[in-house]
Amino acid sequence: MKIICLTLLFLVGSSRAWTGASKLPRAGQTSLYSAEPTMSQGVHTLDGEEIRGAIEPLGNNILVRVKDTLTATEGGVLLPDQSKERPTEGLVIASGPGKIHPFTAVRIHNPIKEGMSVLYGKFDGRPINYDDDICQMIKDDNCLLYYDGVTMNIQNVVPVRDYVLIELYEDPETLATTSGVVIASQVMADDVPCEGVVVKVGEGRMASNGECTPSPVAVGDSVKFKDYAGNDVKIDGKAYSLVKMVDILGTLSEES
Repeated sequence: MKIICLTLLFLVGSSRAWTGASKLPRAGQTSLYSAEPTMSQGVHTLDGEEIRGAIEPLGNNILVRVKDTLTATEGGVLLPDQSKERPTEGLVIASGPGKIHPFTAVRIHNPIKEGMSVLYGKFDGRPINYDDDICQMIKDDNCLLYYDGVTMNIQNVVPVRDYVLIELYEDPETLATTSGVVIASQVMADDVPCEGVVVKVGEGRMASNGECTPSPVAVGDSVKFKDYAGNDVKIDGKAYSLVKMVDILGTLSEES
């Protein structure tokens, strides 16, 4: 009888040990935010205080970790992106499924997914400290474009929804006068670049039924848009502007 009891205890202990081992992370698996050792332990903090679990954004909210990349100025000085008047880049930590339309009750899908990098307005969203990282809680409407990879380039960027990426005819940073003197573009209010060539087009403006309306312009079109309507950004050293489809006034013929 004692031998049978000991055998049962051994089998029960072995099964428990096997069950516990099966819950361990497999080789190659990563947590939601693998850069933080606390994430693998299931411990998360918000603004320095421990919270019960990972943040899961609702609706069309997106949690992004602000990127702290360095860029070189014309003089060769390295400056953090945050010190420049330009949109902000972030790595998506988590995103919600999308918002519910208030009139049709249709869920508007969120095109931004975990692991993507996004470009959004500098003053958009709410800053938070999540797991000792500088993060931002934004909405999908705040995103200008997204891309996969460490840095953005003209091949991997995708405008969000009804945004259009336009290569400007002139560099918005500096403009040369007829005498050859280079001055800041802000000084010449009447000469702010508002013309260019369409290089990328988003999926379209989202309608109340959850479907996208097609873009009125196509890649390769020369367009003119409203003054100050664009969001200037430099990609691969070239000047571009992200403009909403409704802010594009018309296409330009070759004669103009």
